[in-house]
Amino acid sequence: MTDQQQCEIAWFSALCDDDYEFLGVPDKYLQSSWDHCRNIVMRADEGGFDNILLPSGYQLGLDTTVFAAAVATQVRNIKLLWATRIGEDWPPQLSRRIATLDRILGPNKAGTGGRLNVNIISSDMPGEKLESGPRYARATEVMKIVRTLLNGEHLDFQGEFYKLKLDPARITTLSGKCPPFYFGGLSHEARECAAEGCDVYLMWPDTMDKVRETIADMKARAARFGRTLKFGYRVHVIVRETEEEARAYADRLLSKLDVEAGKAIREKSLDAKNYGVQRQAELRTAAGGDGFVEDNLWTGVGQARSGCGAAIVGTPDQVLAKLRAYQAEGIEAFILSGYPHMQEADLFARHVLPHIKHGPLEL
Repeated sequence: MTDQQQCEIAWFSALCDDDYEFLGVPDKYLQSSWDHCRNIVMRADEGGFDNILLPSGYQLGLDTTVFAAAVATQVRNIKLLWATRIGEDWPPQLSRRIATLDRILGPNKAGTGGRLNVNIISSDMPGEKLESGPRYARATEVMKIVRTLLNGEHLDFQGEFYKLKLDPARITTLSGKCPPFYFGGLSHEARECAAEGCDVYLMWPDTMDKVRETIADMKARAARFGRTLKFGYRVHVIVRETEEEARAYADRLLSKLDVEAGKAIREKSLDAKNYGVQRQAELRTAAGGDGFVEDNLWTGVGQARSGCGAAIVGTPDQVLAKLRAYQAEGIEAFILSGYPHMQEADLFARHVLPHIKHGPLEL
């Protein structure tokens, strides 16, 4: 099998208490810890993945910034997609933090720049609540401010949330430029924020027609700002030698889930009520009795997870075909995961990754 269209293949490190043998059943051996989450990152690095998402959740798991700084000294090739919650930060300090992390992580293979990407999360300040429109407007301002400073330009910004006049800090990224901003959100406000401010627009699992519709919409929105976007897709994966084995493993994941426990997990996140999460719930409702909403897209994961709630399930050929179908619609970056995360990273690295032409996303 060959694939002529290159894409970025990323994995996921479960910093936010999101690793299980059986979904919704806490396992002390899989809880978020420095050792466990570092081991996931190292396994993904050894397996040949291009990038790895380090998620951030205020109420859950580890602090992403501290973890990223520590693990950056240990990985060799992989890029880090470091998530940062905008409501918890101050833009000039954020720009300095990004530059410092980029320096710690070190250069890419080509020596043309660093290996840090930034996942922007339009979050509240813990304990405070900002309505969706202003919250996304603030995130747009932050991206503009940080991009200006990290591009080495003088900042004279007069916005609704920030009024700043600053020169860039002495510490720069290795490239002297702002790293790519990855960003997701389905509401009108989130889409406008992404169109104006980010580089890679991330989607959670959806039916192929909705993926096509969202990409077309985001291209049009970005064009109105004189910009273009890359597109990424965040989804779980279960790959086995036969489809029967893959489906059986999916069933096994849910075999010990208590309905109320699953509901509690979904509602624990501070982002549990957002538009994207509601869409994941709609997919579960639309799925058949086996949980599949379309060929090889299984929605069962969302029974015990607030965010990304579906998995590509099948043989290596079926998983590869599904990824290629997304590529044909314009997806250039995939952020994958599975349960348990180290085990599934190994399986994907052995059975699918060698058959994909992949590498870090070029912007």
